[in-house]
Amino acid sequence: MKKTVFAVAVWGCVAWLAISCQKNNHQFDASGTFEANEVIVSSETAGKIIQMFAEEGKTLPKDTPAAVIESTALELQKAQIEAGIEALQQKTSDAGPQIAVLEQQAAAQEQQVAAQQEQLRILEREKKRTENLLKAEAATQKQLDDINGQIAVLQKQIAATQQQIEATRKQVAAQKATVATMNRSILSEKKPLEKRVEQVNEQLQKTTVKNPITGTVLVKYAEAGEVTAPGKPLYKIANLNVITLRAYVSGAQLSQIKLNQQVKVLVDAEGDTYKEYSGIISAISDKAEFTPKTIQTKEERVNLVYAMKITVKNDGYLKIGMYGEVKF
Repeated sequence: MKKTVFAVAVWGCVAWLAISCQKNNHQFDASGTFEANEVIVSSETAGKIIQMFAEEGKTLPKDTPAAVIESTALELQKAQIEAGIEALQQKTSDAGPQIAVLEQQAAAQEQQVAAQQEQLRILEREKKRTENLLKAEAATQKQLDDINGQIAVLQKQIAATQQQIEATRKQVAAQKATVATMNRSILSEKKPLEKRVEQVNEQLQKTTVKNPITGTVLVKYAEAGEVTAPGKPLYKIANLNVITLRAYVSGAQLSQIKLNQQVKVLVDAEGDTYKEYSGIISAISDKAEFTPKTIQTKEERVNLVYAMKITVKNDGYLKIGMYGEVKF
């Protein structure tokens, strides 16, 4: 009987030593919980949700459609504005036909002036010839006077035709100015309407909700068929490929850590084993705070600590809210 008791006692001591050694092997310098940069995606426009592609646990690439909001009202509004722009275009005056007639008239008058100037050159040559003949007493003074009279009449005709051309050109300019003034007042309404079309187009683009980051959908807040509004959450997403452990250290431990320092991160596995990851310290708080209630014992929660963030590459095992321990 004594031998049995002694054997049990020895076995108990061995077991206690084994457990103690195992615990000592897994002493840690800090602990905390895993978190991720979560993004809550909301609709930027109001309307009925036609399609919802975001599903909990589903991975969505960046910029892919996550939801489609009904756009019938916006499309009707756009069509109405575009019809107004087209109606304005029909109200504008076209001075082309009237201006074409006036320009044809001016061209004919210019041709007439050209013909008259050619006649004038002929008469000028005839005048010089007659003057030479008169000096040789081969022509009379009356012949020279007749030519001078023809030249004077032709010069007056040329001047009158040139005045007609100038008047016609002024009519063309006046017609263009009048029509331009009329059209300007009409088309001044066009630019605000075009701006409204741009605004509606922007709203139409927002009816397709684009996923902002590549990640996994954590929570889905809305379903197809529901009515949403600007700012109303549709789903929550986070990139779980890289996850962050928020841990806490005491003031005395600050000298042991620095930014970009590589550390060991341990998480619970099967039984009493741990799964080990490599992490990088990405942030260290410069402000002390009380130990969070979820960390350490009741006595230790009254101590001031400093938060730090450790970036860990996730192999799929790490989950948000899971506890982790850190070894420097």
